[in-house]
Amino acid sequence: MKVLLAGGSGRVATLVTPFLSKRHQLRIYDRNPPADQSVEFLQGELTDPVALEQAVEGMEAFIYLAMGREDWDTWQGVDSAYDVNVKGLHILLRSAQAAGIQQAVYCSSMSVYADLRKRYFQDEDIPPDETELYGFTKWIGEEICRNAWRRWGMHTNALRLCHPTLKEKWILETREGVTTIATTDEDVASAMLAALELKAGFQAFMISGDFEQQIMCMAKAERMLGWTPKARPIR
Repeated sequence: MKVLLAGGSGRVATLVTPFLSKRHQLRIYDRNPPADQSVEFLQGELTDPVALEQAVEGMEAFIYLAMGREDWDTWQGVDSAYDVNVKGLHILLRSAQAAGIQQAVYCSSMSVYADLRKRYFQDEDIPPDETELYGFTKWIGEEICRNAWRRWGMHTNALRLCHPTLKEKWILETREGVTTIATTDEDVASAMLAALELKAGFQAFMISGDFEQQIMCMAKAERMLGWTPKARPIR
């Protein structure tokens, strides 16, 4: 499949590209060049409709991996959060459907929930409730994806990711009996690969390396994506 990686030069994209490229023909769209120079690259801004029209040309699906600034207490951070998590996502979805693309994967976050480590998440039907800028705008992004399904019939799968991490680092830092939500690059990539295939309207999935499911139940991901986290700490 020909897959566009929007924000494909960022940290998460850099982690998963080696796995995705084994299965799909990739094109990266970003303001900065990717680490992997072998992947096709188009330079541009997420808020540029003309550039995005060129980016989606000839593609069959896209994964939205973009990450804005992290100085969320500043006005620049506010602008960036809405540009990346809201405006850019909407423009890309609109451009994609105009180009005939009917499959999208949105990298959301468990940050759509407040008090993430203070309660148990039994399923994805728990309404997002974060009020801080990052999680709130990621939540809006999910609603934009839901609207793309309602308005244009685009299948859009939102993956609520948790701290994507190099597998080697995850193994070094994770211990049995100690709760973790961080997720290895390999497990994140396998969730994305599964989400690229699922055509079920709009769906949201909790994706985490919480292999003991102490914080969240990932039964929906197992049922609909055939996905569970595979990484385990060394005994």
